Amino acid sequence: MLGPPALAFLPAISLTAYWFGGEGALIVFAALLPVLYLVGGGFHDRLILQGEAVKGVLQRSAFEELTEEIYARTSQSGREAAAFFILIDDFDQLIERHGQAAADVVVQRTGERLQSVLRGDDNIGQMGDARFAICTKPVRHLDLELCIQMASRMQTATEEPVSVDGTSVFVSVCVGFCQHSRTPGKSGAEWLQAAATALREAHRRGPSAIRAFSDQMRHDTEARAELREDVAQALNSGQIQPWFQPQISTDTGQITGFEALARWTHPDRGLLSPAVFLPAIEQAGQLERLAEVMIYHSFAALKAWDAAGVDVPQVDVNFAGSELSNPKLLEKIKWELDRFELSPNRLAVEVLETVVAGAPDDMITLNINALGKLGCRIDLDDFGTGHASIASIRRFSVSRIKIDRSFVMKADRDPEQQRMISAILTMAERLQLETLAEGVETVGEHVLLAQLGCDHVQGFGIGRPMPFEQTLDWIDRHTTKLEDVPRIMNNRSL
Repeated sequence: MLGPPALAFLPAISLTAYWFGGEGALIVFAALLPVLYLVGGGFHDRLILQGEAVKGVLQRSAFEELTEEIYARTSQSGREAAAFFILIDDFDQLIERHGQAAADVVVQRTGERLQSVLRGDDNIGQMGDARFAICTKPVRHLDLELCIQMASRMQTATEEPVSVDGTSVFVSVCVGFCQHSRTPGKSGAEWLQAAATALREAHRRGPSAIRAFSDQMRHDTEARAELREDVAQALNSGQIQPWFQPQISTDTGQITGFEALARWTHPDRGLLSPAVFLPAIEQAGQLERLAEVMIYHSFAALKAWDAAGVDVPQVDVNFAGSELSNPKLLEKIKWELDRFELSPNRLAVEVLETVVAGAPDDMITLNINALGKLGCRIDLDDFGTGHASIASIRRFSVSRIKIDRSFVMKADRDPEQQRMISAILTMAERLQLETLAEGVETVGEHVLLAQLGCDHVQGFGIGRPMPFEQTLDWIDRHTTKLEDVPRIMNNRSL
């Protein structure tokens, strides 16, 4: 009765002390109570009292306190230990697909399985709905290879299917860890933070990834945080603007459009690609603002090309799922078209195949169809990677499919690639859809695609993305070359 249940008798004990000994006895009792609590194992009971989502798994605050103790003990002893973070991948989708009750079972089984592969003195804590952390006991030897082996054992154990009401639920987990000797600071909190940083890097790399913390990882994390802080100013000051990559006809060689690709000219870091800054824009909640900037500058470019007397039929602008979920998207596009006095067919709305294949939001469906009815062209981007059905292609009134560069790469030398492209082109022809191949880098790939009947090509072999100021010179050079180049005949011209 020295644990938390003894607290129920505290009022009665206090009243008895006051009854027999007066205020002096009450003061002495109050002074001795904390000592009695500690002697009775109060701290241990407090850890248990905070609750455990899974039996034997500490909750966050208790685990963090214990990690501080282990960090200090490891530092003093000169031994080695490691902190791990484990995340169940796509946990929100797991809830949507199987329900919250099933997800709770998966979390419980994950905690139990993690315990099964740990040593008796290792500690495990639940750090969120789908995250666990592990702090190993100090040992004489624990190098990088052993840590990776431990992470692999955790993955193997936790990725076994979980049976829920007779249904096998499959999950994957990613793992990040930090060895005690590589901690960037001098506290248990910084140790755990380093392991969490490694976990975020693993999560960025995809399902079932394992990453160890490094100083470079810390620098990259800090750089991304700085980008998030700079995003709003960059969008408003014109640092982020579209660069334009040309698209040409395989039949005539004429320019059929430009794709607008976001580029950030950072004052300190120079030119940044979307792979570097798009995550920062998304985390800062500025994707819709980015879409507005891209639309404005793309329409301004169309007007400038028209004024220069060059024929650029359309500009392609990428739209993410979050932008397509905006109920006011159609009104914004209409307003911008009227503002620049452009017809809707000058805009090609690029939608990822994964967005069309999933179509998770009714608003997305309404917006894509509304833009199609308005007269905008609908391009299905990265075709072949997202498993869009033919029914989805027809439902969204897709005008053109863009064959992903993974199918185009080395197609002139790989018969298997050629068969894949031929199958896609045959389907497109039957559906009366235009086709554009992305990532064309060599003359051989260009010629092969023309011979197979692909309508348009785009890639470094045609032209690299360039700021608007360079497009007029490129168009002039390209037009001059066409005068001396023989026409390439494709199957549809025969």
